[in-house]
Amino acid sequence: MAALNLSTRSKNLPLQLNQHMVTEQSRHDISKTGMSLYIHIPFCQTKCSYCDFNTYQGLEDLIYPFLDALLTELRLWGHCLNYPTVNTIFFGGGTPSYLPEDSLKRILEVVSKEFNIKDRAEITVEANPDDLDRQTCNRLVEQGINRLSIGVQSLDNGILKILGRRHDADKAIDAYLTAQQAGFDNINLDLMYGMPKQTMDQWEHTIKIVSDLQPSHISMYCLTLEQGTPLLTWVEQGKLPKPDSDLAADMYHHAEEILDNQGYLHYEISNWSQPGLASEHNLAYWTGRPYLGVGPGAHSYLNSYRFWNVDSPKLYLSQTESWHVSEPRQLNIIDSHALNDIKQVTGYEYIDCDLSAAESMFLGLRVLEGIDLGSDSIYSLDLKKRYAAEIADLENQGLLEWRGTKLRLTKPAYLIANQVFTKFIS
Repeated sequence: MAALNLSTRSKNLPLQLNQHMVTEQSRHDISKTGMSLYIHIPFCQTKCSYCDFNTYQGLEDLIYPFLDALLTELRLWGHCLNYPTVNTIFFGGGTPSYLPEDSLKRILEVVSKEFNIKDRAEITVEANPDDLDRQTCNRLVEQGINRLSIGVQSLDNGILKILGRRHDADKAIDAYLTAQQAGFDNINLDLMYGMPKQTMDQWEHTIKIVSDLQPSHISMYCLTLEQGTPLLTWVEQGKLPKPDSDLAADMYHHAEEILDNQGYLHYEISNWSQPGLASEHNLAYWTGRPYLGVGPGAHSYLNSYRFWNVDSPKLYLSQTESWHVSEPRQLNIIDSHALNDIKQVTGYEYIDCDLSAAESMFLGLRVLEGIDLGSDSIYSLDLKKRYAAEIADLENQGLLEWRGTKLRLTKPAYLIANQVFTKFIS
């Protein structure tokens, strides 16, 4: 069975247009529900060969001006949204851990002043293993960071070289242990499979070591060869073999078995956690709760509008300053008129009922416990009625099943879930 492209990476969720769903809850006033906050850091020391995210290397001269602009954007949003509650915070990129010392502290100080951070809110920082020495880890703990997401990708040095990673396998393990010793008890390890030249033996070796380390969370993504990346060019030129989709499926099933035996909860197609330690921030995306994204290229979803910032870091600096100069007022509601006045916002999309329903289904089904269609809410009843024929057809194919009032993917459907999702998109 060929493997589904399961490369939907948590770090990229607020940078993509098609990966958020709208539910009845997310239409509520954020003053009541609160929201998640995504902070995009676009800088990397080196850009990996597979990466198509909005990230840049060689722009170190922009780091301090960027930080000033980011703090300005945060202050303005806090004012415009009337200082709402923030339920989760996620520093993604790019490489947040590449920022100068105390940069994250400066950012969090502004967030705590301009927003109401929920007590014991999950605060995640993405990090490269090379950046995580003991001093850095201690500083992150002191600054209030309580979750790390470490980009391990592989524990085979040959594969890491192909990917353009700066670390080796020993450094990845050392970074994890160092973070643990500094006091982090909630650490995600990012892994990739289905890569050119990757063998099952290499994957089994990586999974064994990672599972033995017992991190609180593991994310595993099948490689996607993205347009414009060096890795795709090398494959097209014959310098690297095309990834084997059947082998990738075997890798996925092997990881499923090992992590199940280790007691991990497989709670989303590409994510596993120890009990009670699923990513709260990413669940907010998958379950349709509102979020604000700040920084170049970051996406937001508020009041049935999805909108996004300009990609270019240089343009982001000038546009954010223009918004500041315009002296924005508090927004009673996010709509097209308000978004047109926000200078760094370069586009927006209204999520109508049809798109809302489709996204609710295919994103809700990524969460393996399924989507509850048995509640008495008008929204749930509408979804069940709207897609009655599609649901019945997928049940007959053995791709969907009911568990109580929840509709969920069957286990054989995990790797071919796109066949399920496209039913609702059309």
